Amino acid sequence: MGKAGASFAIKRIYEEPADDDGCRVLVDRLWPRGVSKDRAKLELWLKEVAPSPPLRQEFAHMQERFEDFRTQYEDELADNPAVDQLLELAARHRKVTLLYAARDPEVNHAKVLLEFLAARGSRE
Repeated sequence: MGKAGASFAIKRIYEEPADDDGCRVLVDRLWPRGVSKDRAKLELWLKEVAPSPPLRQEFAHMQERFEDFRTQYEDELADNPAVDQLLELAARHRKVTLLYAARDPEVNHAKVLLEFLAARGSRE
């Protein structure tokens, strides 16, 4: 299956769904507060691709820990079958939007996941 036309994007789940979001996938292990399943408009909740609970708790969204977190999370992703699931979704959809709840748009696991998928996709 060709992935040439597929793309990934990230977006906070608290933002309104848009027509150009494509396939919407929640990539958090915990359901975001205050968001109904109807409002989320998800195709999939892929908890398994989120950081492990110990890694998430150690990171605690602290900017000074982000680079260490990135390295450890990329190690987790390298052996995670959920990554293949996302790549398969990308093969079936023009766009896959990875949804996350973290407040900081630069210091969060979805950004690491997006970059990981871009690198992985370019190798295949």
